[in-house]
Amino acid sequence: MTFLFFGVFAVSLALSFVATREVRDLATRRGWVAFPKDTRHVHSNPLPRLGGVAIFLAFSITLGLWLVLGSFYPKALEGVAPGTLLRIYVPACLIFCLGIYDDLCGASHYLKFAVQIVAAAILFAGGMRILDLPVLFGYHTFPWFIGLPLTALWVVAITNAFNLIDGLDGLAAGSALFSTMVVFVVSIVTHSWIGSLMSLALAGAILGFLRFNFNPATIFLGDSGSLFIGFLLSALALAGAQKAPTFIAVAIPVVSFGLPILETALSVLRRLISGRPIFTADREHIHHKLLELGMSHRQVVIVLYAVSALFAMLSLFLLWPTGSTLGLVLAVVGTGIWLGVQHLNYLEFGELRRVAQRTFEQRQIVINNLAMRRAVAELKVAGSFEQVQKILIAAFEHNDFDGFELSVFDWPTGNGEDSGSTVQWTKVPNLVLFSGFPSWKLSLDLISTGNHRRGSLVIHRMYSARDLQLDINLVTSEFPVVLADALDRILTHTDLLAATQAHGQFLAANM
Repeated sequence: MTFLFFGVFAVSLALSFVATREVRDLATRRGWVAFPKDTRHVHSNPLPRLGGVAIFLAFSITLGLWLVLGSFYPKALEGVAPGTLLRIYVPACLIFCLGIYDDLCGASHYLKFAVQIVAAAILFAGGMRILDLPVLFGYHTFPWFIGLPLTALWVVAITNAFNLIDGLDGLAAGSALFSTMVVFVVSIVTHSWIGSLMSLALAGAILGFLRFNFNPATIFLGDSGSLFIGFLLSALALAGAQKAPTFIAVAIPVVSFGLPILETALSVLRRLISGRPIFTADREHIHHKLLELGMSHRQVVIVLYAVSALFAMLSLFLLWPTGSTLGLVLAVVGTGIWLGVQHLNYLEFGELRRVAQRTFEQRQIVINNLAMRRAVAELKVAGSFEQVQKILIAAFEHNDFDGFELSVFDWPTGNGEDSGSTVQWTKVPNLVLFSGFPSWKLSLDLISTGNHRRGSLVIHRMYSARDLQLDINLVTSEFPVVLADALDRILTHTDLLAATQAHGQFLAANM
């Protein structure tokens, strides 16, 4: 069996090497090349994107030769059901044809999903399906109307995950190679010979193609390659589920496919958070973020190869799923993902972090908001300038503002003339002016409901990393109108001498 394994891998590798070179040259001569159209594309020269054709041919011919060999030497097919091979290969051909059409003509997202769901249904009808999820629901076998959607979801997710990371030379193919080797090891352990031979044939085809796809690439994988590889890996994982516990057959591929699954999850979450359509293309994938950090094209690919290798190694620990092993794998994977996402500086997740922080600080925000609402209620009945001053101090002394300047227009002086008056207050002792300190200010015009402009209120805050724990709408909406009405009422009905004395006492207390 070892000789057979080596022969399948070697034949597939050699066929892929020759086929990739021939497909590249033919596509270049015929003009079947991809031109860089926008900033998402990192290549500058037009290159053929039909590398999937070479992988498909190498994989298919290798399997054909293996079946021919089995007709002469039945021992080569011992433990292998050719019908199982066909139940995987036929829908895989359908996915490959979809990829070719997309590479040459362009396919809509709806057509892609429709064809992928049909291919998943063929797998399901052939017995390759998700039967249960013991980690979540215990050992209960699902009825077909639950198993079919779960199987389709698995197939569609993994198929498109490998398509999504195909953004740099050699990235998708290299990541898939690590995942394919994990599928091979799991198939050996679970005695799934069909999975072992098909995964080896796929690994050889990918490796032969990588010779021409690694940076600087001379041919791209294309959708025909990425969709075909992703579908085959999802199907082989399902085929392995028939001869192994579901935990091993599903959990291990989930971890080994970690990079494409992580990329897919991040892309969907980012677009949902930012309110963009899920299928919108952007330049914020993991490899784009690493390029923005100053890494070269080749360095990014090597780093992501290392990430894929780490996921693959961790997944193999789950072959012996004890409680401590599972906990260790989950801890390492979770910590690595958390640190990696933090280092990539996604704006969407930074905003989520800010919202979470605001949630923890909500009690203080409520207190500050209530102080502003209380000030509005008290200003509506304030009868003197002294009361207005005390209300303003009470409203601002416990929130995140550091001081205010209240300027009142048309203040009576007692000699028949009107003049302005300014009151300043600050939390910092003996600090009256903010001009010499780094700060920002909010200026509010005080216009009463009678359309009288009674002055202005300037609120100051020194620059701080701490978020403003106050709903600013409470300061900018009703509050300035109510304050202007209070000043209007005082200026109209308050005795001149009382107002002037109150003003002088306030300044003496705060200077």
